[in-house]
Order: sequence, then structure tokens, then C-alpha cells
Amino acid sequence: MLKRFGYCRVCASSPRVVPGAVEANVAQMVEEARRADAAGVDVLVFPELCVTGYTCADLFFQDTLLDAVERGLAGFLEATRTLAPLCLLGLPVRVSCGVCNAAAVCCAGRLLGVVPKTHLPNTREFSERRWFLSGTGLPDCSLRLCGDEIPFGTDLLFQHEENRLLCVGAEICEDLWSPLPPSGALTLNGATVICNLAAGNELVGKAAYRRALVLQQSARCHAAYVYAGAGPGESTTDLVFGGHTLIAENGSLLAEGERFERDGTRTLADADLAFLAFERRQNRAFDACAAGVAPVRRVGFVMPERARPVTRRLLRPIAAHPFVPADASERDARCAEVFALQANGLATRLERAGLRRAVVGLSGGLDSALALLAVCEAFDRVGWERSGILALTLPGFGTSRRTLDNALALGRALGVTVETIPIAESCKRHLAEIGHTGEPVDTTYENAQARERTQILMDRANMLQALVVGTGDLSELALGWSTYNGDHMSMYGINAGVPKTLVRDLIRWVAEHRADASVAPVLSDILDTPVSPELLPADAAGSITQKTEDVLGPYEMHDFFLYQMVRCGASPEKIRFLAAQAFEGRYGEEEISRALDLFLRRFFSQQFKRSCLPDGPKVGSINLSPRGDWRMPSDASPESWLVKTH
Repeated sequence: MLKRFGYCRVCASSPRVVPGAVEANVAQMVEEARRADAAGVDVLVFPELCVTGYTCADLFFQDTLLDAVERGLAGFLEATRTLAPLCLLGLPVRVSCGVCNAAAVCCAGRLLGVVPKTHLPNTREFSERRWFLSGTGLPDCSLRLCGDEIPFGTDLLFQHEENRLLCVGAEICEDLWSPLPPSGALTLNGATVICNLAAGNELVGKAAYRRALVLQQSARCHAAYVYAGAGPGESTTDLVFGGHTLIAENGSLLAEGERFERDGTRTLADADLAFLAFERRQNRAFDACAAGVAPVRRVGFVMPERARPVTRRLLRPIAAHPFVPADASERDARCAEVFALQANGLATRLERAGLRRAVVGLSGGLDSALALLAVCEAFDRVGWERSGILALTLPGFGTSRRTLDNALALGRALGVTVETIPIAESCKRHLAEIGHTGEPVDTTYENAQARERTQILMDRANMLQALVVGTGDLSELALGWSTYNGDHMSMYGINAGVPKTLVRDLIRWVAEHRADASVAPVLSDILDTPVSPELLPADAAGSITQKTEDVLGPYEMHDFFLYQMVRCGASPEKIRFLAAQAFEGRYGEEEISRALDLFLRRFFSQQFKRSCLPDGPKVGSINLSPRGDWRMPSDASPESWLVKTH
């Protein structure tokens, strides 16, 4: 199941080793390999020089130690003949004129190749050039090890022969810290998983710097990066090692192990190789850079079938709300940045247009509240009076007393100019003119109100020499939940890049961090109001009868689908698989499938509305502007996507 969706389970393992105790160290690694196999691991990475211990110093010159290494490696190969993971072990190997610090790569008892370390640190606490030769000065050829002639060199990639997505490259510790890490060339040649066998000692602040390097390199290379550092079992003559283990993907941290664990550390995660391939297909820098990169040698491998199937549950975080950080401090920072982007985008547009007034249709709902807040922020940033903002409330057939009261209260509390223009009578006249009696309450009945509101907003803006600020959000654009040339249209769509799940948090953030005592209670009630276009008549008590999520399903699911499809390139089957884990205990598989089917149908059929969107600021990784991120024919068919949802 995991491979079907392009996942690769990786493990960074830092077992407890003893310097010089090769047989005992290898026994530890064999046991780790067995655990990894049982856990469904595809790629298992051990630390630098873990077979001997990194801190053997001048013992690396001794044939006794080097002979023990070769025997230990042979024993590891024999003991892992039936195990599936591709294993990378750090060890010293003899070459014709010295010793190399290297990574031995093996699978199912077969030694596939040996990759030497390129950059040898030789300052402060490090003296690697005393013992080792750099792989840079050695020919990429082969060496004899464990009775066989084995590919040797810095130009090796290890390609799964049946899974084209799984291609593994190796670099060793300092290689990552260099100005030109080998992993850059390896990924340009197709490596999707970079393994770093490391032995960096611990110093105050070094772990954070190391983590940043790993994250940055995984982002730069659009790769999974597996880092395994030497642990506390190393000699502490002058240094202390923490066994730092990290797994990153495309700039995101998937998993990190605890340091200083006395019995060793193992960290597992599922890397999404299909997502990485999707990222690379869109990045033309890969094409440009790859043209000047030296070719590599590919070594094929096949993993034996496991004795038991792998669990369906992914070992990686799957956020139910991918647009909203789970951490409160990160969420606040995200909201502050998005709010600033919205406000500055509008401020620049107003200045360039020579306008100092703006018009907002204020309904008392979430989107118009956010739009008005952002407009106020824009005016504040350029030093203009808020009286230049006109908040128009346009109550129609379905406007509830609650939303109207909130709209009026919010406008007054923010110090903007507030006007109310009822549209019910003008809509009745218009319907009568086109031969509609008001019955049935159909699409025409609803859309007439939306277009009447837009006409009034535009005309009042003309009268005031103002700009109409749109209120529709990214989720509504994805679903086409707007009236064409009604609320679909404005002079600047300030919420166009903000998904519905983030709209709520933005308003909540403003209420908690920016609003005064008169504004916060109104925003709180708006947050508690059901999402509705309010185009159908209210009930006898004046309450909302038309609830958007009763028709479309939960916005949190649609935002999840949007992110996985557009940002990650996931197939419908994969989206459904991920949603089942993200929303476990909240929505069943049938409910998810129905919602996904509706999302796909609407996403394709409503592209014509997105093809003529007004300008609006991009604030996140997804934008549906036809001039920017998303180009799609308005008459594209969803057929290939819908087949896979059932």
C-alpha cells in the first residue's frame, strides 16, 4: 500500500558502538537491520565509521582493525541475506595507497558498492586527513572487498530495479557542511533519497545548526534526507557524541530522534517520493543545473519480499489542516504574515491607481469581515483615515438579523463609513422584468441577489472614485462557490489566496492581538456564525436556513483535498488514503469519498470562473490565479480523476 502511493520508509539508526569492538558493533547493526525489516523499512542508514567506531584514531592504520572490518562486513552480509532494507554502513576500507572513510551499501546479503567520503575535516577537533584519503583524489572504479570486485567511487547511485522512484545516494558527514555537497550532483542525476552517515560531535547550539543544514539541503535538492549521527558509545577522550538522527523531506522535518540515548536511537519516517518527483517536474532549475553535472554509475538492486505485509499507517505527520500550523506560535506568525501581505498588496494597488477610497460589501460573515479588517490595515499602513472605507451592507431575501447586526456593529467599531442599501425590492422588480415570479427559489433567484449587490458596489465605487475590494476566498474559488459576475467579481480580490480554514484563524488572531475591546466581541460572534451565502429566505425567527457546509460538505475536507491535489500532485486514491488517516475518528471512508467526488467535479467544472479572476495577492504556496500558479482549460474533463475515486 505504501509503495503504491510512492512512499519509502526510511530509518536513521545510531546503535551503541564501542571503538575497536568490530564484532560486537556488527552484531548490534544486524539486530537493528532485523528490527528495521520487521518495521517495513526500505532504507536503513547507520552512522559514519559505525563498524569500528568513529574515534579509533591511529588504530585506523592497523591491519588488525581493517581485517576485522572486512570479516565484520562479510558477517553482516551473511546475516542479512533474507532482509529487505537497503543498508548503508560506515567503515574504513583499504585502497591501494591508504584508507578511506566510506559507506558500504548492501541489500539482501549483496554488497552493492562503496562510497568514499569527499570532504575530510581537518581543523579544531577534527584530524581526518591524518588517517584517510579523500574520495575526490581517487579514481571512480572498483575495489576488492569480501572476496568480490565492488563498485567504488563518489559517483555511485543505487537504483531500485522495480520502483523507479527509489534512487539512493550517499554522502558522509562533512560533505553536507561543504560549499558544494555531493548530494547536489547526486539529486541532479536522479537520487530521491540522500543518506548521510555522520559522526558530528555535540557542542552547544550545534544540533540546531545541523538540523537547519539538513532541512535546507533536502529543500534545495527536492529530496528525502536521512541523517544518522554517531552516538554516546564513542570515546569521550575529548568529544561527546549524541546520536543525532534526522529525517527531512523537501525542507520539512519528518522525524527527529532524541540525542544522548544510552541504548541507541532509531528514527523512522515515510518519505513521499511521488511528491518529490512532482516537485522536480515543476522545477526547471533541475534541467538547467543537470546539464553541467558529471554522469554517475547506477547500481541496481531488488529487495526480497517481506515475511509479512507492511502496516497501512503512515509514519509521517498528516495535517488535517495543512494551511494552518498546529503550533500556536507558528500559527500566530503565519497569520501576521498573511495579514501583512493582504494589506500591503491592497495599499500598493490603491496608491498606483491614485485612489484613496475603498468599498467593501459587508455581510456579517467570515470572508467580508476578514476583507474589511485587511482594508483597515492597509489604510492604517499608508496613514489614511478609515472614513475613506465604505462598508456597504446589502440585506436581501436571506439576510438574517444576526449577520446584519454583526455587519453594522463591526463597521462602526472599526471606524469606517457604513451604509445600508436593502436589495429585496430591486431584486423582485428585476425578477419580474425577466419573467421570474419568485417561485421556485432556484439558481436565478439566488444569483439575481449576488449580481445586484455587485452592481451596487461597483456603482457606488464609481461615485466615490473608490476601488471595490472582493471578499471571496481560495476555498470558494476552488469549488466555484460564487455567482459568476456577482460576488465572483471585484476590483481587487484581497482574500483570493486565503483558504477558508485559515480565514477563521486570521480573524481569531486579529481579535486576540490587534482588535480593541469594541471589535473583539463582534469578531467572536462572526466566528460562531454558520457559513452561508444567505441567498435563501430566513426562517420565521429570522435565522439562517442556507448553510454552505450542508450543501458542499466540511470546508476542512475541501481545503485538505485542494492542498493534496494542487500542492502535492496527489492522485484521488492517495488523497482518500491520506484523508482517512488525517480525519480518523471524524469522517468515515464513504463520507470522504463523497466529498472528494464533489470536490473534483466542482474543481473541474468551475474553472471558467477562475479563468477570469480579478487581481489579488498570493499569500501561500497555492494560488488559483490564471495569471500565476494555476493554468487549466475551462473545459477540461475530470474523467481520469473521477474513475480513481471509486
